[in-house]
Amino acid sequence: MDALAQILSQIFYFVIIIGVLVLIHELGHFLAAKAFGMRVERFSIGFPPRAFGKQIGETDYCVSWLPIGGYVKISGMIDESMDTEHLDLPPEPWEFRAKPVWQRIIVIVAGVVMNILLAIAIFWGINLTQGMEHHRVTTIGHVADSSVAMLYGLRTGDRILAINGEEMDTWEGIREAIVYAQLTRDLRMEVRRDGERQLVRIPKQKLQGIDISMFGISPEGAQTYIAGVEPGLPASRAEMMVGDIFITINDMPIYTPGDVIKSVSASPEKPIKIVWLRGEETMSASVTPTANGKIGIIPVASIPGPVEKVHYGVFEALSVGVQGLVRVTDMFLTNIYHIIIGEASFKQSIGGPVKIAEMAAQSAEAGIVSFLSLMALLSISLAIINIFPIPALDGGHLIFLIYEGLFRREVPNKIKIALQQVGMVLLLALMVFVIYNDIF
Repeated sequence: MDALAQILSQIFYFVIIIGVLVLIHELGHFLAAKAFGMRVERFSIGFPPRAFGKQIGETDYCVSWLPIGGYVKISGMIDESMDTEHLDLPPEPWEFRAKPVWQRIIVIVAGVVMNILLAIAIFWGINLTQGMEHHRVTTIGHVADSSVAMLYGLRTGDRILAINGEEMDTWEGIREAIVYAQLTRDLRMEVRRDGERQLVRIPKQKLQGIDISMFGISPEGAQTYIAGVEPGLPASRAEMMVGDIFITINDMPIYTPGDVIKSVSASPEKPIKIVWLRGEETMSASVTPTANGKIGIIPVASIPGPVEKVHYGVFEALSVGVQGLVRVTDMFLTNIYHIIIGEASFKQSIGGPVKIAEMAAQSAEAGIVSFLSLMALLSISLAIINIFPIPALDGGHLIFLIYEGLFRREVPNKIKIALQQVGMVLLLALMVFVIYNDIF
């Protein structure tokens, strides 16, 4: 029953987050098509076959069975529906093919633009309402055994002065610099140790796919607390609560969220002793992780030290939001580049519906800001992936239109249809792979 509740929770939040993203994306196509006088025959969440819906005017608003996106069927356009009946007839004024190339390009890119605007709006709203915290601590409080940090010479008590030539004065800056370095270059970390300035070099290849917790360092005085507890799972049954601070698991001190994940996942279906702090009271319990090595909590690092709270005005929050969009997009594209050239693992880098559902449920448990942040990141990902020049994606349609605009003739319909079919097969094959990869 507990497993069922967990699955239902993940499905619920997955439907919300994907439903919103697809709705916003397809709404872009829909509004642009309507603005240019094109007839929209279907507005579908999901790909055919059609599951259910309602006809309103000339448009069928529906949900379809294949949950790998959505589409807007515009009269006179070769799209995911593979409808080719119109090709033998002269174009009507309300059809996609009857409109100028520039209008058709706007319709095609409108979905991507809407996803970008959604991400900016979320970042803007979070910055405006929440501001930003900067923790003025740069001293390492703990270096995990056998971690990358320890193997390359970082030590407890080192004060980080600069990373790749950029001076560090906050833990957030250190965290971002380490994550970004894995995508771009080797890590050159200057530290102060025993009053002397020393240089630690770590090859980029050793940083692939890790965050600062996996890197192996935590700030001086750091603690790990529970940001979310999933109902019905082992932690909930042990009466662990949001805000509890981990002390030990099986008598091993806990410094980072990575320590929690490592200790719990190593003991599937085996009891582990967890000691935690709630206020001034020390508590403990024997907890048995599930078969997949989870107890149903979201562990989060608590960074100590002086905190600088930054508040933004309306326009400043927007500017910072756009900067965040650019930074995330840059990291996403850089990661794709490293997958292509073989420097990053495709299997480790890709995530499908199962992974997204798990992340959506966890982020929802952590709060609305966490959930919206995940939605913004996925919206950016959806925009970037959709603009790739792959048949059946917006980027594939865009390539056809660019060709038509440059050479003043359309790509033959037989070629469009064939490429569209190939694109759909590739997308379905990719979906099968990522679901398999998520599960196993």
